[in-house]
Amino acid sequence: MTQHATTGASAPSTTRESVLTALRDVVDPELHDNVVDLGIVRSVEVAGSEVRVAVALTVASCPLRAQIRDDVERRVLALAGVERVAVSVGVMGADERAALMDRARHRAQDRAVDTGIPSSARVLAVGSGKGGVGKSSVSVNLSVALAARGHLVGVLDADIWGFSVPRMLGLSGPLDVVGGKMRPVALPVGSGELRVVSMGFLSGEDGAILWRGLVLARALQHFLEDVAWGELDYLVVDMPPGTGDVQMALARMLPRAELLVVTTPASGAEKVAGRAADMARRGHLRVAGVVENMSGFVCDHGARYALFGSGGGERLAEAVGVPLLGTVPLDPTVAARGDTGSPVALDGSGPAASAFRAIAERIAVEVAPVVQLAGCSARMLARVEDAVGPAPTRG
Repeated sequence: MTQHATTGASAPSTTRESVLTALRDVVDPELHDNVVDLGIVRSVEVAGSEVRVAVALTVASCPLRAQIRDDVERRVLALAGVERVAVSVGVMGADERAALMDRARHRAQDRAVDTGIPSSARVLAVGSGKGGVGKSSVSVNLSVALAARGHLVGVLDADIWGFSVPRMLGLSGPLDVVGGKMRPVALPVGSGELRVVSMGFLSGEDGAILWRGLVLARALQHFLEDVAWGELDYLVVDMPPGTGDVQMALARMLPRAELLVVTTPASGAEKVAGRAADMARRGHLRVAGVVENMSGFVCDHGARYALFGSGGGERLAEAVGVPLLGTVPLDPTVAARGDTGSPVALDGSGPAASAFRAIAERIAVEVAPVVQLAGCSARMLARVEDAVGPAPTRG
């Protein structure tokens, strides 16, 4: 049972329908659909300010059990008037599992792109509603921090117009082509490795990319289809700002992607970042959490100055119903080391470096851990990738 304090004298009443609407924002990261339409939600009971939700998983030992339970809890708690949520987790029967697999087959058949991203990789799209919030710095430093934990991390610079990842990592192209596939530029980091693809490796840093939206989406598709990524634990996608063609293309081509929303503490940035979360959910992508960047400046004598306001990350996380993964202070060394190709999370000290490492740890341990999915959801009966074949005929 979880407590949640509400504010205001007369919060609107919660109904079963409003709870189900909220739960359609909870996406199973393996099956790429919401838990209501998948049949994972068995029942919803509303008793005043308390809501009880029963969910059913394919097997009791499903490694995504805690994640789905927590996502259900957060989304319901985000409803006005809800103070307590009780989530019970059960196990599906044979008929329920068969119905679930039927839907998984249909979803797999609808996929337009057969990417080279391993099915076991967690795909983290780092997005924002607007530019200037430090989204690329967050993408690069989180990628480095994850690799330093021993992971194989792909980094896809999907900001085709405004690529900056090569400079931030001190890398240059061109990309080698072997067997008709481009090979990412590799960068060892501790016991892990980064594998990086960017338009900057193909066009040069000073060349303008004069492409319209559909061509940008096609470039993203090439980076997913025509790159030999190899085995990956994570793919971190540095998205362009906004909610345009590239974002919609990613939702179509990588429906298992999970969005990390970057905002600054300012109310204006928070509101715009909320649109990125709304776009993700309309595309049935899971929103994994919020990162607040430039949260405050701490000078040498210890005083803290909220130069860009305060509380934007916390407000956005509460409004969306996802965790605030961490706050990164405004630190001049982040920009300085990004300009020299040595991100602070690589070997730096100080509050920003520590913040990036703490957020990466939370991602790896709590929010989006790399798990063995054999025996869970669609993979219990057949891999989703194999489900694109014809379903068995009955007759």
